[in-house]
Amino acid sequence: MPRTLRVPIRQERLEARITSAQKSLIERAAQLRGTTVTDYVVTKMQEAAAETIRDYEILNLRDESRELFVRALLNPPEPNDAAKTAAARYKKRMGQ
Repeated sequence: MPRTLRVPIRQERLEARITSAQKSLIERAAQLRGTTVTDYVVTKMQEAAAETIRDYEILNLRDESRELFVRALLNPPEPNDAAKTAAARYKKRMGQ
């Protein structure tokens, strides 16, 4: 049985008031891309939304990571047995 591509059904609606110049610009861009204005606008809006979310998450993760790093520097944990053994082995090899 051949596989068919499932296209999601568009059920939601989004409206925007724009100027004549904006509409002409968008129509021209859609025409150059060989697509409908609706498909062009939806694609570009989805790309912009995904980029905004990605940028926010990257900045947020950087802040969280920086906070964890600074906390680790200011309040380092006690070395465990493996770290103590490694330090002793290093000192022995370096003649300290």
